[in-house]
Amino acid sequence: MFLSDRSTRAHALEAWRDAARLVSTRWEVFREADAESRSWAFASYVTALDAEEAAAAEMAGLLSRKAA
Repeated sequence: MFLSDRSTRAHALEAWRDAARLVSTRWEVFREADAESRSWAFASYVTALDAEEAAAAEMAGLLSRKAA
């Protein structure tokens, strides 16, 4: 079970890192967007932020279960 827990935490951490990288990428796209695509780029950035928040919450939940 320990290895499974470790693997689950490792996957959660990797998911959060991927989400954080996507936030960074989407921010750069927003910064470089022209007037026509700026609204779409911002919405895409906010969506990435939401995904990063969800990944962080998942990781926090796993860590709090470990501490309990």
